[in-house]
Amino acid sequence: LQVFDEEGKDVTPHPLFHSDPNTVVPRQGKLLASSAYFGATGSVFLSSFSMHQPSGANASLEQKRSCLLTSYNFSDVQVRQEEIKEELTKADLDRRVDLYLTETETIWMLDMPSVVVSVESEDAARVLERNRIYVDICTNRPGSDRFVEKMMQTINGAAKNKEVQCDKIIMEDKGMMVTSWDLYDSFHVSEIEPTSKAEGSRTTTGKSSKPHTTKEHNQTMSVSSDRGSTTSTMILESAVLARIHEEEECHSEAILTSENFQQDLFFMERILMENIFQPKLAAYRQFPVLTDPNVTSDTSGTVAAMKEAKQEKHDKEKKDKEEQKEAFIDPSILSGLNKTPEEIVPPRLEWLWSYVCHLTNGHSVSSMVWSKVNPDLLAVGYGAFDFKEQKKGLACCWSLKNPMWPERIFQCEHGVTALDFSMASPNLLAVGMYNGSVAIYDVRSCNDAALLDSSESSNKHTGPVWQLRWVEQDRGATGDGKKERLISISADGRITEWLIQKRLDCTDLMKIKRTESEKKKLPGEKERKSEALISQQAAGMCFDFHPKDTNFYLAGTEEGHIHQCSCSCNELFLKTYRGHKGPVYKVAWNPFSTDMFLSCSADWSIILWHQDSQTPILTFSSATAFVHDIMWSPKSAFIFAAANESRVEIWDLSVSTLNPVISRFANPRVKFTSVLFAKNTDCLLVGDSKGEVSVFELQNLAAPNSNKV
Repeated sequence: LQVFDEEGKDVTPHPLFHSDPNTVVPRQGKLLASSAYFGATGSVFLSSFSMHQPSGANASLEQKRSCLLTSYNFSDVQVRQEEIKEELTKADLDRRVDLYLTETETIWMLDMPSVVVSVESEDAARVLERNRIYVDICTNRPGSDRFVEKMMQTINGAAKNKEVQCDKIIMEDKGMMVTSWDLYDSFHVSEIEPTSKAEGSRTTTGKSSKPHTTKEHNQTMSVSSDRGSTTSTMILESAVLARIHEEEECHSEAILTSENFQQDLFFMERILMENIFQPKLAAYRQFPVLTDPNVTSDTSGTVAAMKEAKQEKHDKEKKDKEEQKEAFIDPSILSGLNKTPEEIVPPRLEWLWSYVCHLTNGHSVSSMVWSKVNPDLLAVGYGAFDFKEQKKGLACCWSLKNPMWPERIFQCEHGVTALDFSMASPNLLAVGMYNGSVAIYDVRSCNDAALLDSSESSNKHTGPVWQLRWVEQDRGATGDGKKERLISISADGRITEWLIQKRLDCTDLMKIKRTESEKKKLPGEKERKSEALISQQAAGMCFDFHPKDTNFYLAGTEEGHIHQCSCSCNELFLKTYRGHKGPVYKVAWNPFSTDMFLSCSADWSIILWHQDSQTPILTFSSATAFVHDIMWSPKSAFIFAAANESRVEIWDLSVSTLNPVISRFANPRVKFTSVLFAKNTDCLLVGDSKGEVSVFELQNLAAPNSNKV
């Protein structure tokens, strides 16, 4: 290998090591060096190999072989490489080769001084002495004069300048004509500078009046001529107007937030609602709808009113015909009458209005109850019956004086499943929820917080509270001082009485146990082993106390049984009525014939029972749908209402026991959930799954005179 520079001179480096001429150096192939190593050292290394040959070899063999020198990173030289290929013989492969390895300089990548010293080093004694002194200082620190407590003030942080970009200030020039009385009123209101009363006459032709005030007032009066003074005066007036506007806003806000104004708005809203719903409210209270007899002039308003009345009458007749087609009317209603078929008007339900607002949309009406002392106050509970669709509930108090917005709204964390007003304290509203808790609210207070809550009770329900009622104690035991008990039934199989003290606590009246169904044994059939019950307690669904003797009550269960229980015995049932094949949703004693009661179930049926017979008397089934609620009419022992998923029905047992006398279908995708008769009028309230409570008037339904079924 020969190296030449740019001028063509031979600058091949000569080796520093000269081998013995008598020693033959075999060729070991190409010798390559690492580029990284040559770049780091900046020099070229040659590796020399020596070989000892047992028999002497001539020097000609050494001259025939060449060593390969590889150079890297030379920018000023040119490399010409010549390679001589030579085949190795078997004798060359068997020769012995000696390799000489040399050690290079050590390169330190990381050097971390040690924190320990060997005991054999020279500094060991000095380090031990320093450690001993430090230990003595730490031991003798309390009370030592070497330690002095000092306080030091650190350097305060350097002040920083911070710039904030704000909105651009918009400036504009504005000019206007100003009269002397405008200036006087502005300065008088702002109280910036007192001014004297203007004297002299003021012309109406737009000419400036003669000055009669001070020099400053004269300068201000020259606004129309001097533009510079006009701008300054306008800025002052703008500030005055802004202040006046701010004072007006504060005054308006104070008026709007005042209690007197709120009270006036409340009464005004009720007056407007009564004016709007006057015909509907008159029909609800069974009053005739009166017209104003003083209106005799043939004005456009009267003509429009007459046209609207005719159109409404026509629509009403058309709607009546459609409802007659839809309604299921028993033929026996028409048989006993001496009128022609054209003169006969069948009983029907006339829609008046609905209690609904945006807060109740999407909630299902779970229960409804009237106030015990105010027949115009209605409490409605909103929740959900499906476990998968649970959400927050509502308890609203509606008034007939404002059907468009509730008087009180109580927000609940869980769905409301039952509620009832107290008779001893009419302002108390008890609410049962889906999670098993019971709360008591004060409807007189505008605060939606509960007075008492069962969340802290250790014996509270663990399942949904399906029914809740205030029950009056027996009068014979308490005399004139009547007391009430709050009773609830839950899906955990317990009927409990709540004690109202500083907090709500309860005791169990009855734990509903599961009962085996009575199956008749067929002849020749072997006795079967009794199946083990998963749970010993049956889920309670509803209850109703006897109207005359509050010591007895009925309890409906999820397994389809109705148990007659006594408050004096909490272990055994007095009787068990078996007739339903599904959960019993409601039981209701007849208020007139107190030995009869009704029950409805998820098996699509309604059953009429006598308390002395465990066999059903009558079974009513008009539709293949769950019957969620039933209620006896407060005016007749023969009439009751039922709400199933598809329609609401009115049954009159004096007319027919096969078909209802009135049926009204629900809207598409809507299910009826509850019914409630009005107290002092022939109206029916129906709740549905969309959060709407519809008010219907019972028309042409004559109540029988007899009070016994």
